[in-house]
Amino acid sequence: MRVLGINAIFHDPAAALIVDGRVVAAAEEERFSRRKHGKRPVPFAAWELPELAAAWCLDEAGLRPDDLDAVAYSFDPGLSRDAESLGLNDPSDHLRVDYARRAPQFLAAALPGLDPEQVRFVPHHVAHAASAGLSVPEDSAVLVLDGRGEVASHLAGAYRGGELEVLKSQELPHSLGLLYEDLTRHLGFLHSSDEYKVMALASYGKPKFLNLLRELVRPTDDGGFVVERIDWDALAKARTAEGEMTEAHADLAASVQVRLEEVLLDLARWTFEASGGTLRTLTMAGGTALNCVANARIAAEGPYERVWVQPAAGDSGTALGAALAVHGKNVPFGTAALGRGWTDEELEAELRRAALPYTRPESIAAEAARVLADNGIVAWYQGRSEYGPRALGHRSLLAHPGDQDTQTRMNNVKGREQFRPIAPMVRAERFADIFSGVYPSPYMLFVHRVNPEWKDRIPAVTHVDGTARVQTVHTETEPLVAEMLEEFERLTGLPVVVNTSLNTAGRPMVDTPREAMELFGSAPVDLLAIGPFAVHRAKAFGA
Repeated sequence: MRVLGINAIFHDPAAALIVDGRVVAAAEEERFSRRKHGKRPVPFAAWELPELAAAWCLDEAGLRPDDLDAVAYSFDPGLSRDAESLGLNDPSDHLRVDYARRAPQFLAAALPGLDPEQVRFVPHHVAHAASAGLSVPEDSAVLVLDGRGEVASHLAGAYRGGELEVLKSQELPHSLGLLYEDLTRHLGFLHSSDEYKVMALASYGKPKFLNLLRELVRPTDDGGFVVERIDWDALAKARTAEGEMTEAHADLAASVQVRLEEVLLDLARWTFEASGGTLRTLTMAGGTALNCVANARIAAEGPYERVWVQPAAGDSGTALGAALAVHGKNVPFGTAALGRGWTDEELEAELRRAALPYTRPESIAAEAARVLADNGIVAWYQGRSEYGPRALGHRSLLAHPGDQDTQTRMNNVKGREQFRPIAPMVRAERFADIFSGVYPSPYMLFVHRVNPEWKDRIPAVTHVDGTARVQTVHTETEPLVAEMLEEFERLTGLPVVVNTSLNTAGRPMVDTPREAMELFGSAPVDLLAIGPFAVHRAKAFGA
């Protein structure tokens, strides 16, 4: 069966292709269009069709649109109601629904040869659920939370034998995702999907408003929840994008973060009981599942033996989920490296075209480790790009974790707020010596405690609250990254390297070789490790 999944409704348009029970390709449109989250700077453009991503997925598999058995679209306009009846103030809602209704025609125009009758509508939260529950081999409970779908913001269910049983769905306007989104805007973060900045800021505050929030945001006995109106200004005055970040702002972020964790934990426990108390794995998706602090708390305090979060948990992941839902069978998730890649010959041709001086060292991993050991910054461009928001050793900026100034340097390179933490990658064999918490953690979706004796040794990746969002690197799946980490430890005694995404503020992650070279040329990066080739700044630019 050949199924193309499409997300093109709220943000992060994406395409994913399943062929005969294997995920062949998956990518966000932003990696092709270079518009972050797939949004054009004009009204009502959030629903950009992933034409380029879809065409690439088909090309990667050597298929034409008329070879497809189905195209799965991750929104069902037949379930929608007008925004006013849902208690939402969303003047663009009717445009979104009308766009979705015409998706078969839009897709047929974008993919010549596609029969519009092949398009299948998959409810938004079912697509989220399938992206998680059908990506593990075992039966599982599933929990989905985000801003909104057609009429709901939440789904709790159970997958048994590839079939989804929906246990609860919370109707709008009650939404934990919209709650966090409202706070994000109140704190002066104006770009879509900036909620992760609030999560980082929360570590600098104290939950002083928690008692009030417990009254206004509360779970119900039937597996749902209530979110009442919150007067944010009464707690902390609204901040402009350029305004001062105050202690009250951090306290408000901390309060909402803790309350979110509490409610999610309650929902996870309810789902465990409602599904019969026999499912030992909880799978999670939806934008709220990118809150790695909450995920770690669910894993630590919840009733499940295993918590697995879809690496592309946000809306881009519904492209994969919609395809899985139509495919109807479990397809265990093997890697996030599902995007574009280039051969060594193609990379060398690009380097020659750019007239950059390069070498081909015996080991690019060892070359990168030497630059890192000398406190240099490395742009690491290897293999296929990652599906989802995390850089996982394919499109990464790497740095030394032992220098106290590394966080400041990296945030300056990327043009980010200085309170933003940077994350570590570590070989799986060394994880337990340095960190405690969820293991394995190959997709950077949980926070971990830094063991006390290591906090002063790796200050760059130890957040203000003593945690780090760790990526465990496994030799069998990431041999080149593991080799680089092993060589860095041999040189420095530190088994950890800083890993952050290969981009600068407001831009999508680098995807093509040309984009990697452009970033290298415009940012203070010491080495571009692109495939097996090394480009040193000193040789390229004489500095």
